[in-house]
Amino acid sequence: MSEFKKLELPWVEKYRPKLLKDIVGNQDTIERLQVIAAKGNMPHMIISGLPGIGKTTSVHCLATELLGPKLYQDAVLELNASDDRGIDVVRNQIKQFAQKRVNLPAGKHKIIILDEADSMTAGAQQALRRTMELYSNSTRFAFACNQSNKIIEPLQSRCAILKYTKLSNEQVLKRLMEIIEQEGNIEYTNDGLEALVFTAEGDMRQAINNLQSTVAGFGLVNGDNVFKIVDSPHPLVVKKIILSDNLDNALQLLRGLWDNGYSPTDIITTFFRVVKNLTELKEQQRLEMLKIIGFTHMRILEGVGSYLQLAALVAKISAVRGHL
Repeated sequence: MSEFKKLELPWVEKYRPKLLKDIVGNQDTIERLQVIAAKGNMPHMIISGLPGIGKTTSVHCLATELLGPKLYQDAVLELNASDDRGIDVVRNQIKQFAQKRVNLPAGKHKIIILDEADSMTAGAQQALRRTMELYSNSTRFAFACNQSNKIIEPLQSRCAILKYTKLSNEQVLKRLMEIIEQEGNIEYTNDGLEALVFTAEGDMRQAINNLQSTVAGFGLVNGDNVFKIVDSPHPLVVKKIILSDNLDNALQLLRGLWDNGYSPTDIITTFFRVVKNLTELKEQQRLEMLKIIGFTHMRILEGVGSYLQLAALVAKISAVRGHL
């Protein structure tokens, strides 16, 4: 009988921080959470910020440090946007959990974690107002969301609001290197790591997923393999288009990207990222190009995602390089 190889967790879960001190970035906010964990009196809170920067992980780490692994099972309720989160869930599931008796040490509270809280219906949010007040002596709420302005004002006024900023490239790279060291036999090149950081844009979850996918798909983590996995236009091709002295050559390279099936949104986004960091251009040229890219991006988002739009973009960029 053949032995089944033990299935491994995705690296995002395998290397998910268990304690607040292990979380990367947003040091000031994490320190505030550590003070709350030490003192034990957690307020209602809203944590907002971009995807993949550690909002939900922070709340789970805080809950674990406040309650310990054993009490965590009984005293924490987590609801995600994937659950039905209308008014009925607030009236039934959340209210029942708030009413539930759990033997907790003095100064500790049950915790309800509402992930992707900005996708809750307005009615459900309104229904939460009274529940939060009625059971605040035994239950505290933690909302994680991408945009805190989508949470109604009455809930915002009842919560401490913590804003998470995007992770820096250095922070993402440092964490990737830690994972590579712990995994051991991973072959990588510097341009592969640069590609992972470039495509992640501060999203740690995406960086780790792309690293694992590249290792699983190719074994070697280099620039070409990462961009194949991410299915994003290679920045070096886009750089050649921008710096090309010949419009025909630039359009030929663009046609190559188009024929490879890259979406107009992916192409225009890569143009923006490359121009933003391109040192070969004068400041005035970069400003003008970013303006052109911005207008083209707006047209594409409005539905005009044709090759003609991108060809016009390349022609305008070529003109900027020739005239300034």
